[in-house]
This record gives sequence, structure tokens and C-alpha cells, in this order.
Amino acid sequence: MEYLIFFLSMAALIKGADFIIQESEKIALHYGISEFVVGATIIALGTSLPEMAASIAASIDHKSDLAVSNIIGSVILNITLVLGVVFLIAKEMHPKRDIFNKDSAWSLFPIFVFLLVSYDGVITRSEGVAFLVLMGGYLLFLSKEPTLLVEEVDKELVKEFDWKKTSLFLIIGFLMVVYGADFAIESASEIARDLGVSEWVIGLFLVAFGTSLPELVVSIVSAINNKVDMSIGNIIGSNVANFSVVLGSAAVVNPLKVDLITYGFDIATAFIASMMLVFITANKLYNRSAGIALMVVLAIFSLNHIP
Repeated sequence: MEYLIFFLSMAALIKGADFIIQESEKIALHYGISEFVVGATIIALGTSLPEMAASIAASIDHKSDLAVSNIIGSVILNITLVLGVVFLIAKEMHPKRDIFNKDSAWSLFPIFVFLLVSYDGVITRSEGVAFLVLMGGYLLFLSKEPTLLVEEVDKELVKEFDWKKTSLFLIIGFLMVVYGADFAIESASEIARDLGVSEWVIGLFLVAFGTSLPELVVSIVSAINNKVDMSIGNIIGSNVANFSVVLGSAAVVNPLKVDLITYGFDIATAFIASMMLVFITANKLYNRSAGIALMVVLAIFSLNHIP
């Protein structure tokens, strides 16, 4: 039964991702917004809902370790697994946006802030509010983006745009993605327990992987449809959301204890992965070699936790 639930939830994830991509593209074209900005805002915030739900629930139960490890694990998986897979399967990778000059700082700044506020071993409620403000700053930064040129817009799609229909399909898509991820986590956890996998491995990898499924599926669908800017925007936006909205919300609910020594390797891996993302964008290495390099980091991270 658990295997059936797992496959059905994955199907819901994939179809939900299709709805999100299609309707988000319509919004971008209608308002002349770049695909990167749509990926970094609407899609990123929507696909970060599972992380937020998991971390807030953990914070309510005073499980700081689970709340923080979910965020760190999700950031690592977003870059190494999700972006790695995108680089491996995408036919062409030629982003229209100069991601390094415009967005590299947002790939690193949130993790620096995290290290700064967690140095004393706790993230307070006021620091949680500061993280929420950080997301506001990112959205304000993206709002300054110029609109697309007239010749870049498909006038037929703009003419057919219907806000009610688009909103409905977006909501349906997000619900399918979020609940699909939720059921995928639950069923996968049961399968893992049946196979004798430890609770630690389930908590560190399965929860983080499960909550990263929306980003993975949405980014893969975007890459297959040659929406490269949307894929990369989703990853950068999701990571900003993880360190701002998700971590901030969890800390506002209850102060979070952070053991930098215990999580030293994981946090260092998240930092290295973020640095690799900056290096890739700086040198425009949007290719399979970069994907393989990211997968190697993921393999090292995973092997380090095998007992």
C-alpha cells in the first residue's frame, strides 16, 4: 500500500509542477516579467511550503535539531541534487539573465547571516523576524527588474490570459505539489522503516529530500521545457526562502537551538555548495561537467553519514 501511495504522490507532484510552470509562464508574459523573477518568487515560495510546514511543526514540538537540519539539508539538496540533475538533463543552458552579477550575493548572504546569528547557539525570535525582513529585501530587489521588451512577448498568449483561470490552476498545482510531497514523505518513511533504515537517516535525508521534491520536480520540468532561467531562479529563490521565511518562521514560533559543532560538516557542505553555485554562474558553466561536480559533492555528503 505504501508503495502505491508513494507512486501516486509522485504523479501528483509531477502534474502539479506542470500546472505551476504553465500558469507562471502566462503571468510572466502577461506582465512582461522575466522567467527568472517568476521562478525566484512565485514558484520558489510555493515550492518552499513543505520545508516551512516541516520546520514550523518541528519548532512547535521544540525539535530545533529537526527544524534546522531540514533547512540545511534542503539547501544542500537544492543545489547539488536539483541543480545537478538540471545541468545533466537540459538540452541547452543559455540563461538570458546575468545571474552572477545580479544574484550571486543572494546565494551566499543568507548563509552568512545564519552563521552570524547562530554563533551563540540560539536563533531568537527577534532574529527570526530579521530573517523574514531579509526575504522582503530580496523581493524588493527583484521588483526593480525591468519588464520584457514588446518583441519578446507572445501577444496571443497575453490576449488569452485569464486571471481567474490562472489563479485556479496555480492553487491546484501548489496543492498537488505540497500534498504530493507530504504523502511522498510519509510513505517513503514507512518504506524506509520497513527496510530497517535508522530514524537519523530518515530525519536528515528523507525529510530534507521529501521537502525538496517540489523544487526538484518543478526545476526538472522547467529544464525539459527549456525554461533554464526559471529553473535556476527557483533554486536561488528557494534557498533564500529557506534561510529567511522558513528559518525565520520557525524561530518566531520558538527560539531555535543550533549546535554548530554537531552540524559543522552539514553547514560547511551547504556553504561549499553555495560557493560552487556562485563559481558556476561566474564562469557560465551551465553544462554536464558542472552537474557531475555537484553530484560528487552530494555523494561525499551522503557517504559521510553512512554508519
